[in-house]
Amino acid sequence: MADLLDQRKFYIDGAWVAPAGTRDLEVIDPSTEEPVAVISLGDQADTDAAVAAAKRAFPAWAATPPAERLAVVERILSVYERRMLDLARAMSLEMGAPQDMALEDQAEAGAWHTRNFIAAFRNFEFIRPLGDHAPTTMIAWEPVGVVGLITPWNWPMNQVTLKVIPALLAGDTCVLKPSEIAPLSSMVFAEILDEAGVPAGVFNLVNGDGPGVGSQMSVHPDVEMISFTGSSRAGIAISKAAADSLKKVCLELGGKGANLVFADADEKAVVRGARHCFYNSGQSCNAPTRMLVERSAYERAVEVAARVAQETAVASAHGPGRHIGPVVSKAQWEKIQGLIQAGIDEGARLVAGGTGLPEGVNRGYFVRPTVFADVTNDMTIAQQEVFGPVLAIIPFDSEDEAVAIANDTPYGLTNYVQSQDGARRNRLARQLQAGMVEMNGESRGAGAPFGGVKKSGRAREGGVMGLEEFMDSKAISGWDRGA
Repeated sequence: MADLLDQRKFYIDGAWVAPAGTRDLEVIDPSTEEPVAVISLGDQADTDAAVAAAKRAFPAWAATPPAERLAVVERILSVYERRMLDLARAMSLEMGAPQDMALEDQAEAGAWHTRNFIAAFRNFEFIRPLGDHAPTTMIAWEPVGVVGLITPWNWPMNQVTLKVIPALLAGDTCVLKPSEIAPLSSMVFAEILDEAGVPAGVFNLVNGDGPGVGSQMSVHPDVEMISFTGSSRAGIAISKAAADSLKKVCLELGGKGANLVFADADEKAVVRGARHCFYNSGQSCNAPTRMLVERSAYERAVEVAARVAQETAVASAHGPGRHIGPVVSKAQWEKIQGLIQAGIDEGARLVAGGTGLPEGVNRGYFVRPTVFADVTNDMTIAQQEVFGPVLAIIPFDSEDEAVAIANDTPYGLTNYVQSQDGARRNRLARQLQAGMVEMNGESRGAGAPFGGVKKSGRAREGGVMGLEEFMDSKAISGWDRGA
């Protein structure tokens, strides 16, 4: 392994330490299928050491004045912004984000969330009156304790900052387990926090897999909360594992977003929806992977979406440009291929893409941008989260039918509406079962919470609600307002 980047180390109690465990794992570049780094997978002793460090550090960090905790996070942001190119390079290498997108979107997402948390925290009231009707009853917001943070591979810094930053601001101490598939950017992130002067033990990082470190944190008696982003299957397992110790569990899970396109939608609606589906090679839980189109506009929408797929370039993550890169792993590639074949076998009309590697590609985990028409909502590709650049188009005849199709899914993360009728948009925004609804291409405002309902979990990440998620509320009566 001498020719690989050696990352066999953990960040525990303010220092890089050798792992106690003996299992190693190669990190694979999905553009080349070649190993590029080696990490260690932690064992129980590593998890225990990290949790013990966080537990020791908690009393002092929780007692640190909020202004001082804010100053630490502001230093983190300063170092983060200086190291963004390093973060982007790591994400191109570990999970296949194309060079430009890795810098402008993947790395920038972490900076954006941190800025939003800083803005929200400046006005956050840790002790606030319940209301005029109860002048001596106060609601206090206090840190939870040691929190275990388990993050995915598809948006590494997006998810790491949505967990680590509010935890630190809240006064919690934490142990981060990033995805073992894409751990390199989190190693850089640990370097950033070390340089920013985060006190020893407040932030710890242990690499590992779900059955190992992930499960160990979920049952650890000294971990008070688990915040997890990933699959619904893993979220269910974590909830069951955490039940015996009555931990607080916050889950941000999968999605099967419906994009409702009405005949009066703007001319860019279909292009926008298809591109969003293919973005990040389809590896986003909030991707609009089901496009529901009003019957009178249906065939035109199918033509446009097929053209977008055909015009979407697929290439190595290590080159510049607006192309999409590979999916993260061989296992993910094979899963996507199986679901594309299921769409064909179940009778959906393939109008772009399909199985196999894109033309001119003979290595790397690249997927052809794929569009299916004439999909029915009971088909596998309409019900299962593909997590690849695969769009399913479904016709509808009425607003009520569109809502019924959109809500006929176990997931409920993000839904989308495209219409020039404001009253219709407002109706649909309330009827669609999702934690988020985005309409006419307008993104959520800074600080709006990210999260879902049903099998998408019920976490609320970002902004004020994202800060409150890492705290417990306390009701206090008899408060002396004059003291």
